[in-house]
Amino acid sequence: MVDKGFDKDPASASRLSLPRMEQHGIDYIPETERRSRPSNLYILLLGGSMTFGLFIIGWYPIAFGLGWWPAATAIMAGSAVGAVFLGLSGLMGPHSGTNNPVSSGAYFGVAGRLIGSILEGTASLAFAAISIWTGGDALASALIRFFDMPDNEIVRLIAYAVLSIIVTVISVYGHHSMMASLKFILPTAGLCMIVGLFVYSRDFSASYAGTGQYAFGSQLSTWLVSALLCAATVSSYAAYSGDWTRHISSKKYSDRRIVLTLFLGGIFGMGVCFLWGAFTSAAAFNAGVAGADTPFVFGIVDVVPLWYIPALLYLGLASGTTQAVINTYGTGLDTSAIIPRFNRVQATLLACGLATVLVYVGHFYDKIESGMSIYLQLLVCFSIPWVVIVVYGHLQRRGYYDVDDLQVFNRRLRGGIYWYKGGLNPSTLTLWCVAALTGMLFSVNDAYTGALAPMIGGIDGGLIASGLVALIGCPIIHRLWPDGPEVYAPEPLPAQASAEAPPAVALEHS
Repeated sequence: MVDKGFDKDPASASRLSLPRMEQHGIDYIPETERRSRPSNLYILLLGGSMTFGLFIIGWYPIAFGLGWWPAATAIMAGSAVGAVFLGLSGLMGPHSGTNNPVSSGAYFGVAGRLIGSILEGTASLAFAAISIWTGGDALASALIRFFDMPDNEIVRLIAYAVLSIIVTVISVYGHHSMMASLKFILPTAGLCMIVGLFVYSRDFSASYAGTGQYAFGSQLSTWLVSALLCAATVSSYAAYSGDWTRHISSKKYSDRRIVLTLFLGGIFGMGVCFLWGAFTSAAAFNAGVAGADTPFVFGIVDVVPLWYIPALLYLGLASGTTQAVINTYGTGLDTSAIIPRFNRVQATLLACGLATVLVYVGHFYDKIESGMSIYLQLLVCFSIPWVVIVVYGHLQRRGYYDVDDLQVFNRRLRGGIYWYKGGLNPSTLTLWCVAALTGMLFSVNDAYTGALAPMIGGIDGGLIASGLVALIGCPIIHRLWPDGPEVYAPEPLPAQASAEAPPAVALEHS
């Protein structure tokens, strides 16, 4: 049976003046229970990006040695490329009524969709930990500066704890509470950022030419790496855009509107926040209080007057919290997909606990932080071809899903039109593996340099290589191994012309 989505006694919830707790996990959300709208997607991408965890993406081009204008153009170009993947990834949720990993079962098989759950879950977990990390550091740094306290670990550890508790509460209450917090954050944090433009403008110069020492040898190579970093960050949200779009009715809103809103959110939501990070970083570098080895948060805190510190405090606490909520909410959904015995609330509590553990372990053991950075770089090689395959399949099948057969694995059953061979679709699974391996061969990170990376000047080409292989391979595998007619929407033909899907057979419980 499908849960009805919210508290069973709305009147009692109203009397207690408590927000409604979302009950839906990865199960199908009926059209009548979808209360979100496309404009919420832009609010989510802009409001959720007003945080130090994403401002820091704008720090990198400046720290790599670029001047203001090369950094700004790299950020906008990269954000636009990533926004294409992000926009198209929003197509599945409104039609399948569930998140993107479960929707991917239509193309990878109902068991093969675990690939998407693992990709999204681990990425969200890492981003959540980074958001709590950077938000806690910003909160602690601002408090230390404002109250003229000595730098000590106790303040940082308390700041991490405060953010973790707030993140857990909002994430557990679900989508409605997440959107409510974002609608409060957007104008308030936005005002802090606008004021910040005037504050940092004292030290900012549009003619800032950079350090002259490019991290990747030349200005062009450094520009490309910076653009790819922004593209990878924006496109990394593609895997879990379905967490939000599944709450939007496909009958009320067109696919074009959803795609366009996500695309604009990627450029003028996330991209603008990257630019704010680059603007403040250029001011800090131009003022001489920051260098390539200076942590981002310390650099931009040291350059501002004391009266602006409360605004940075707010950005560290409030905005860092909302970004972490977006990620722990997604991780909770994927944890419930990987462990079907867990409902959404139980899975979200587990996800928040794991993110908090990562933060504290990483604080005392810095290899955890560098390891997560390497993992997120490599994750692009696995996630981009996954997105390409899923979007291609969605377009080819014109957005048709058998919503009951998509839920077979979650109900611990077997069978249905997406069962393929043992719950896996061999053709798409093989293409994904080949594309991901190709991307790895073109990757460059702190752990290793791919064997084929020297062919493109030693820059990280994992995103482009893996995406191209998947894009070229999709029409080939569909021509060689075409899908059966059962995966397409039934034609309006006489009843005897339609074929029934194979029945689902119960699995044995372990």
